[in-house]
Amino acid sequence: MTNFKDVQNVQPLADFNWDEFENGAHAEASKSDLTKAYDETLNKIQEHQVVEGTVISVDKKEVVVNIGYKSDGIIPASEFRYNPELKAGDKVEVYVENQEDKRGQLVLSHKKARLQKSWENINKALENDEVIQGYIKSRTKGGMIVDVFGIEAFLPGSQIDVHPIRDYDVFVGKTMEFKIVKINQEFRNVVVSHKALIEAELEAQKKEIISKLEKGQILEGTVKNITSYGVFIDLGGVDGLIHITDLSWGRVSDPHEVVALDQKINVVILDFDDEKKRIALGLKQLTPHPWDALNTELKVGDHVKGKVVVIADYGAFVEIAPGVEGLIHVSEMSWSQHLRSAQEFLHVGDEVEAVVLTLDREERKMSLGIKQLKEDPWETIEVKYPIGSKHTAKVRNFTNFGIFVELEEGVDGLIHISDLSWTKKVKHPSEFTQVGAEIDVVVLEIDKENRRLSLGHKQLEDNPWDAYETLYTPGSLHKGKITEMMDKGAVITLNEGGEGFATPKHLVKEDGTQAQVGEELDFKVIEFVKETKRIILSHSRTFEEGKEEAKPRKQHTSNAKKNDSAQVNNVAASTSLGDIDDRSPVKVWSADINGQAHVRYQEHNAEWQNDVSQGRFNGDVTRNQEENLGHNTKDEHVKHVHGNLCAKNLL
Repeated sequence: MTNFKDVQNVQPLADFNWDEFENGAHAEASKSDLTKAYDETLNKIQEHQVVEGTVISVDKKEVVVNIGYKSDGIIPASEFRYNPELKAGDKVEVYVENQEDKRGQLVLSHKKARLQKSWENINKALENDEVIQGYIKSRTKGGMIVDVFGIEAFLPGSQIDVHPIRDYDVFVGKTMEFKIVKINQEFRNVVVSHKALIEAELEAQKKEIISKLEKGQILEGTVKNITSYGVFIDLGGVDGLIHITDLSWGRVSDPHEVVALDQKINVVILDFDDEKKRIALGLKQLTPHPWDALNTELKVGDHVKGKVVVIADYGAFVEIAPGVEGLIHVSEMSWSQHLRSAQEFLHVGDEVEAVVLTLDREERKMSLGIKQLKEDPWETIEVKYPIGSKHTAKVRNFTNFGIFVELEEGVDGLIHISDLSWTKKVKHPSEFTQVGAEIDVVVLEIDKENRRLSLGHKQLEDNPWDAYETLYTPGSLHKGKITEMMDKGAVITLNEGGEGFATPKHLVKEDGTQAQVGEELDFKVIEFVKETKRIILSHSRTFEEGKEEAKPRKQHTSNAKKNDSAQVNNVAASTSLGDIDDRSPVKVWSADINGQAHVRYQEHNAEWQNDVSQGRFNGDVTRNQEENLGHNTKDEHVKHVHGNLCAKNLL
């Protein structure tokens, strides 16, 4: 406890500098020095800059860093995870994010400081083409992830080494030298390469090696890479390519069948390009050509065995010996003349036997055939398919004029559309059958030279027109159904099986209406022609002729007046050729100045002859048929009737 009396006796120091105490500086210091010191204490902290700070304290969650100017900031300990040895007093770089947050505290970031500093270093390395160190962290699709200055960069697999890398995992955890080859500033992506470091050395080696190359030179190399089109060979600093066709004299579908990775083989230089640094190599050229070792006794007509190695639409290549192939054209696979693909007959890998058709040792070409192993069916066509024989064929194709069918492989024939049916008028073969269906045929004609058969289908049945000739006589009545209507008339299917035709004027019914499709009516045959298979029918004739017979006949007297002649003239004038039935006798009416009228009948068929032979003309003219039959066709029968009216009949 301080004695009050002691306090009262305290005396000020004699040498105490009150000016220094008051001003915080030596009294002897100049005013400028004092001003400078004062200004420095008031310097502001610049935001978004990287500054150096001192670690004040470290715990599990936070790290306190002083950046001077009596300013401390708190940084999460996780940002220093990479440095577990961090302690108080260590110098670290921090990024000033904000001078003062809502709580008045300085906001710092060590991670952003490292990142910004790293980007500065990376950009500098790219500009100066510097070699940098990087740590391979992990493997990813297509390459590796490399830590460079704390930033993750991408190392493509093709940029690891000049040789293809088959196992990326062996590089994980290694520290290697790299060159930065690309930076995407927008997305902050970095691409590095290790291959670029050694390409300069390899380029010098390539020039030296290529300068010493010669065509035909045999070198030893190592299989570096195998692709679908060839094999890359490392010749000791420079690569060459063996195309797949130069691996073996035989066909090679996969280069792995011939070589393996890292295998050492001898190759021959086929060609090289000094400018493009390309070298073409060959492997098969180190062995003799198989055609040179082909059996000298092999000749045209011999049978050979081989394996199908290639299939194309036009044919198949068969290997009869390693490197010796022959072509079987698709036309030599079957005696059939149908255009087909080779895949229908053969497949890759098939073992086949063939006949040598052509052999050219100089051009190293051979053509083969497999159809020659079977007998040509056309050689004995008359024996197997004689004229009149019946067979079952398969419909192959349609044309407007008929059906092409196949009796057997290599034997085709044509059924003309007119030979499909005796009665039905087939407009197109598709109405009668369909492709792929079977059809019974009869051989009508053989053309051995041109390999053609004329076939028929209707000939399997008797010709119904022989029976129709007696059934469908002119004037006979039959039931029929209208099955098709056309502009010029209708097709009628008769109940007995025949098919006839009727013009529109013969389709008029008794009530004056026109008959329609589907109606079943009575029809009268007015014409039958067997040669052209034509039946002309009429429905109107079934009731018109009965009405004409029932009409009263007009009487002419001897006192016929001259105006009667005028009436006849009027009838003649009003009757045109279009009104005359083409299947009825042509009537020609004429009148003379004396009132004499003549009627001439030119008879066309027996039906009309029978109708008029016993008839009367206007009740005044009679003719005796028996008298007429006693004269030839040029005889004229003329009878005069009182009123100078006569009838003239030409038979």
